[in-house]
Amino acid sequence: MRITVDAPGGPLTIDDRRLDEQRTRLEWLGHAPPTRRAYAAAHVVMRGDYEQLDHALDQPGGADEIAAHIDWKCTMELRRRLDARGFGIAEAMDTAQRFFLGWPSAERLIRECGALDLEHGFIAGAGVDHLQSIDSTTQLVDGVVEQAQLIQECGGSVILLPLAYLTEAGAGRDTYVDVYRSIIDQLDGPILLHWLGEMFAPNLAGYFPGDSFDAILDHDPEKVRGCKLSLLDDALELRVRRRITERQQVVFTGDDFNFARLILGGDPSAPPQAGPTIDGNTDFGGAPLPTGDFSHALLGILDGIAEPAGLALQLLAHGEVERYLDIMAPCEELGRLVFEAPTSHYKAGLAFISWLNGWQENTMLVNREELARSPDHYWRVARYAERAGALIDAETAADRLRWMAQS
Repeated sequence: MRITVDAPGGPLTIDDRRLDEQRTRLEWLGHAPPTRRAYAAAHVVMRGDYEQLDHALDQPGGADEIAAHIDWKCTMELRRRLDARGFGIAEAMDTAQRFFLGWPSAERLIRECGALDLEHGFIAGAGVDHLQSIDSTTQLVDGVVEQAQLIQECGGSVILLPLAYLTEAGAGRDTYVDVYRSIIDQLDGPILLHWLGEMFAPNLAGYFPGDSFDAILDHDPEKVRGCKLSLLDDALELRVRRRITERQQVVFTGDDFNFARLILGGDPSAPPQAGPTIDGNTDFGGAPLPTGDFSHALLGILDGIAEPAGLALQLLAHGEVERYLDIMAPCEELGRLVFEAPTSHYKAGLAFISWLNGWQENTMLVNREELARSPDHYWRVARYAERAGALIDAETAADRLRWMAQS
């Protein structure tokens, strides 16, 4: 269906059949085993009555109040929708506003996600936000291990969240290595490291000093299966990937600006080729994970582009590189917009796209973070999302955009 609505900047035509030709091609090709593992970092949906509270970014709400106003049914249904489109779930991560939520809500997300028994599984972040205070690195280590063991008990794989305590304490290279090695030694694999750039969290500037990151990755490759890089630096990601691939460790890209070529593989600065061959498979949570000169994905933007990205990854599995890139190019443009500075407010764009698709009844985020983006930003997101094929129901999207234009 094609519907045109009046919008700031000119008419906006929504075509929910934009990807039909690509879908037809995939139906003709049939099924192919996936060549990339992709986790969608999923956001949290708030109940409509959350609007009555005075929570704000500069006046954050308490953990109990926040937990009481999460729409748990809708939040879990969103995860089912992502799983149905071929994505594992990255749970209780930054996309879920982990550091605003409070541990009680994060723990419930992990437990309920595990109870869904999703076809494509889940991975979740282990940190120390359940601790009231931290007085030593021993306490830090024990706290991370406690959360990681809970995740594994719920059936998930573990990604070690950045530990702000280390930057706040001005810790040096050796302390980072000692802390992470102590955590790894007490856990079963698989484990991923997460390097989150300061554009997402300014308090993490200078994280992994010196060669600490390499030293931690080298510690126990049988357990540490790789890393997620959220640095928005494709050249750095390429260097890390090519160093660790030799021992069958993998990179999950967290680069919401450059993900298309990083997932395809090879050198992102060179013309695209047919795609690197798969060198082999490594075990990741009891399932084979292809290895080679390419990145897997653990991305927030997948929350908003599940429909086109899921289709693109299926076509890539058939070697249809040109079609893959044709679909992913406008998705990447949308990613650059949703994650534009201040990057930390990207969740607002994801909740907005979900609302346009009729998957939730409001766009509210914890501490009303959606108010940090301007109306102009949301209208641009709507245009880019339509262009990317991320709006799956033209009638619903048009009705909601008309309402927005009149508000």
